[in-house]
Amino acid sequence: MAFTRATGKHRRPSKARSRAAGGAAGIAGLATVGVVGSIASPAFAASEGQNHTPVQQDAKMSEVVGGPISETLDEQAYTQALRAEQAKAEADAKAEAAKAKAEAKRKADEARRKAAAEKAEKERDAKLKAAREAERAKLNAYVAPVEGSYVSTGYKQGGGMWSSGSHTGIDFHAGMNTPVRSVAAGEVVEAGNGGAYGNNIVIKHKDGTYTQYGHLNSIGVSVGQQVKAGQQIGLSGSTGNSSGPHLHFEARTSPDYGSDIDPLAYLRQHGVKI
Repeated sequence: MAFTRATGKHRRPSKARSRAAGGAAGIAGLATVGVVGSIASPAFAASEGQNHTPVQQDAKMSEVVGGPISETLDEQAYTQALRAEQAKAEADAKAEAAKAKAEAKRKADEARRKAAAEKAEKERDAKLKAAREAERAKLNAYVAPVEGSYVSTGYKQGGGMWSSGSHTGIDFHAGMNTPVRSVAAGEVVEAGNGGAYGNNIVIKHKDGTYTQYGHLNSIGVSVGQQVKAGQQIGLSGSTGNSSGPHLHFEARTSPDYGSDIDPLAYLRQHGVKI
């Protein structure tokens, strides 16, 4: 990191000032040496006869003593202050960088948590939607009234067994006490003896159509009860005008006799494969 020298605080010491200070110290030194020299001159004079070399005053001594030493100390102090300030600047820069890195990590972690929460919420919503659609499909689903069976007598088949001269429904092959199911969700509007139909059940469905289940051996629902598609409502039998155990099934536009429609076509148009 580039370092900018502070103005005023840590100014490099001026050599002129240092030299001036050294000169002043040198003058003071000369003065002292001069006094000492005047006092000691008789002794020096007396010793001349003994071939002693006279001591000469070095005019530059004070500069050597006072100038360079003080200047070096000032320069060291300046350098130390400069390094300390530079170290502080570097430490501050590192601290700022660490702070920025920590903040970036915090934001990244927060973004990941938010993304994970959004993903979990979307998955939860998708599962709830799928569950609702499955329930809706189940409510609107249609099934065969006898599982795994087949049609033994077709719609509008003629014969003396039927008072109208033809079959108003279809018969499903079923042994005694075979479970009989509601083909779709709806409300039970009739449950009991139906004359030639024997024990029978009539159910009104959400689309306004009705289905009838005749010749039952037993009834397992009551009028006003809500039933679901595939729910067991009774057991097959041979009550009423019947030649043997089976299920008589009708599809109607009303709960009354004579409003019948093709039950096989009715089931097929609702997705039942027979």
